[in-house]
Amino acid sequence: MTNEIHHEETNSGEMTSAAKEKPPSRVRLPLPGLAAISLYLLVLAGVIIFGVVAGRHYPFIFLFFAAALIASSAGLILLLRWAWAMALGAVFLLSAYDLWIFFSSHQGPALVQGLLNLVFFLYLVRPEVRGKLR
Repeated sequence: MTNEIHHEETNSGEMTSAAKEKPPSRVRLPLPGLAAISLYLLVLAGVIIFGVVAGRHYPFIFLFFAAALIASSAGLILLLRWAWAMALGAVFLLSAYDLWIFFSSHQGPALVQGLLNLVFFLYLVRPEVRGKLR
């Protein structure tokens, strides 16, 4: 099957109105994977905020990381290249950190989260994803 466009002509040689219409413009929608990564970053920011507010897990300075994760999440939905770079850095550093925790203290959940972050990293570096960004 080819992608050729066939134009219908009338007896006088003019194109019909259906052939004159332009194809619909493409609307930039986020890829489903980008939406999932954005949701993951929002959940991660929520966990950090909860940990800071509860005062048990994270120091107050971690709220800056939560703000950066929220900004990156919103930017990914809007297909912005700077948000892609922030998300790429975040999932790579989180993957390295979680895998380091697994190899140093043998905690199973750290392996699962590290591999999940690695999958997100490999998804973000795909050429199709980079091509959709502006």
